Amino acid sequence: MSKADGTATATPVPPRAGDPEITPEVVADHGLSEDEYARVCSVMGREPTFTELGVFSAMWSEHCGYKNSKRLLRLLPTRAPWVIQGPGENAGVIDVGDGYALAFKIESHNHPSAVEPYQGSATGVGGILRDIFTMGARPVAVLDSLRFGDLDSGRVRYLFDGVVKGVGDYGNCVGIPNIGGEVVFDRGYEGNPIVNAMCLGLMKREELITAAASGVGNPLMAVGARTGRDGIHGATFASEELSEDADESSRPQVQVGDPFTEKLLLEASLELIASGAISAIQDMGAAGITSSASEMAGRGGSGVEMEMTDVPVREDGMTPYEILLSESQERMLVVAEKGREGEVHRILEKWELEAAVIGRVTDDGMFRVLENGKVVADIPALPLTDGCPTYEREGVESAEIIGLRDMDLSEHLIPEGDLSKSLLLLLGSPNVASKQWIYHQYDTTVRTSTAVRPGGDAGVVRIRGTQRAVAATTDCNGRFVYLQPKTGAMAAVAEAARNLVCVGAMPTAITNNLNFGNPLKAHIYYQLREAVLGMRDACAAFETPVTGGNVSLFNETDGKAIYPTPVIGMVGVIDDVDRITPNAFRNEGDDIVLLGENTGEIGGSEYLYVTAALVAGEPPSVDLEGEKRLQQAMLSLTHEGLVTAAHDCSQGGLACTLAEMALGDGEEPFGVEAGIDDELRPVVSLFGEAQGRIVLSCNPASTGAVLASAERYAVPARKIGTVLGADRGFTLKVRDASVSASLAEMTEAYFQAIPKIMDVSPTAES
Repeated sequence: MSKADGTATATPVPPRAGDPEITPEVVADHGLSEDEYARVCSVMGREPTFTELGVFSAMWSEHCGYKNSKRLLRLLPTRAPWVIQGPGENAGVIDVGDGYALAFKIESHNHPSAVEPYQGSATGVGGILRDIFTMGARPVAVLDSLRFGDLDSGRVRYLFDGVVKGVGDYGNCVGIPNIGGEVVFDRGYEGNPIVNAMCLGLMKREELITAAASGVGNPLMAVGARTGRDGIHGATFASEELSEDADESSRPQVQVGDPFTEKLLLEASLELIASGAISAIQDMGAAGITSSASEMAGRGGSGVEMEMTDVPVREDGMTPYEILLSESQERMLVVAEKGREGEVHRILEKWELEAAVIGRVTDDGMFRVLENGKVVADIPALPLTDGCPTYEREGVESAEIIGLRDMDLSEHLIPEGDLSKSLLLLLGSPNVASKQWIYHQYDTTVRTSTAVRPGGDAGVVRIRGTQRAVAATTDCNGRFVYLQPKTGAMAAVAEAARNLVCVGAMPTAITNNLNFGNPLKAHIYYQLREAVLGMRDACAAFETPVTGGNVSLFNETDGKAIYPTPVIGMVGVIDDVDRITPNAFRNEGDDIVLLGENTGEIGGSEYLYVTAALVAGEPPSVDLEGEKRLQQAMLSLTHEGLVTAAHDCSQGGLACTLAEMALGDGEEPFGVEAGIDDELRPVVSLFGEAQGRIVLSCNPASTGAVLASAERYAVPARKIGTVLGADRGFTLKVRDASVSASLAEMTEAYFQAIPKIMDVSPTAES
């Protein structure tokens, strides 16, 4: 049936035997407000059935419908000449030259990881891999952005240990290298760990495929693993707050992954795409068959009809409701070309996977579900995907945070003289310390294309057959965003760009993961709105459009929200792999040069957190024009071959940046003798986290050219020291203060901090 304007309308569907009656309590349990349920009834022209209610509940959840964020996301820049596919598909795609395209995206699996860390993180990796290869791209690398509470908690160590193992095991089994990311520990994430996974995939431009259901009569096929009861209502679960006793009650909503099936599915999907036997393919991710079928119909301007008894299941007695909303892993929905079903079956059989025809593409615009030939759901498809109600809420900054930002920090900036203990304390902080304990559990070089492994400013993967490479990083300082959301979000984009230019890559585009608390609270919505505005401004300034991403809201436990954490996944292109710049010193006798200026800003710093347990003060300001000039200057220096090492100056400040460059991977450390002549308090000069700074090294014969090149871009630059031999130790002087340490004690603090902590048995108990 259709309305006078041509849009599809629902036909009456009798209640299914055994289904619950629709009551206000049942509606509330499905996460729909009274107004939203009234809107469902208006769309349908009648009361929904229980199955239809489940479908709307999933598709109109925050996780699928973006109802509290969509209006804000429309503010972000999404277009550029190199963008092939922007938001709205499984992943964004950009042109990276030589006929190649890069598909990339970041996704969250926060709530599942909070209740079942191993499977929650593992299936997060599996889901993001499928988003990439459904575009026709072969996954070539993954990154992870992780956040936990302080490691002195046994519960946090249990979550951290499980998440790292889950990420590593899944990626290692599928054979995708992990090339980097970030890990943060802070009490602001005590109740809710943040687990964001990013994936990169390469393809020839002509290999791109999109997920739009077209061709009336073309069969819909379920491909891969069978459907079970795991993950039912996972999308709704991801769109609500947690409670302290959520572990047991929420565990059935966490999916169970099988990376070996994923590997087979990856190869089978790419072969299916190459065969031409299919016209569309989509991961059955959040909301399972419901989201994949309705989104494919919405993109294609078509309809779908599916028979639930034809869906391969692994449990007896599953209802249409359960089958539609299951989030069992390693499954795809495929639109095959009519008459080529046999070819699809043969390809899947080759890879020891199942394929079953479960429906067809229609031209009536309906999302129709049958059980033994009887209609159990008949919903207009477009309202499911485009009709989700969206909200622009009142945003008001928290008075508590204003107070923290205005706090007088002067009493914490008094220390002068010998600040060596402060340096060692910071190097031993899990946030600054080496993350080798983590990435040594990952396969970082499988497929032999990794050019820069974890531990650098950004990971780099070569494009085989060319001199090109792609670089990627994930960045965000949640403390900065907490204290000043707009500035903090700009800083996240700026740091990501600095990390890319430090390895020699031109920043090109971003994918984002917006991790926030409950947007129904005015101060949380304020954080979300201001962060998006900051991201918008920075992306516009750097010409790095947003090609897609993920929004994860309601990250709260018993009403306490995480720090607002808009993670930036940024990619860049390197034209010549021979010009990749390392982040650790390489040559004794090199000069050390600081690009950018120290400033009197220490708010939100690791120094305050470690020495005073404070997250307070005004976070560092961001000069977008200055950051852009810094990027250009750094890329010019790399192109001219003047730089031997470069490292972004961020967490822990200048002192920790120099220490990290001196220690490298621990194999061949170098000594450092450096000094800063400025009017700032020594603590601020050494440990402040001012933006817009890069430390580099160069041959003394090139120092003049480096300084002259920086001057051409109006970037402040000065020589601050010299790289010494390992026997000379580490010395850094600032006015009346200094830090001095042997490389042995620095090595102990930096490389052993996390292993020593994790040697204490993790526990699932609080």
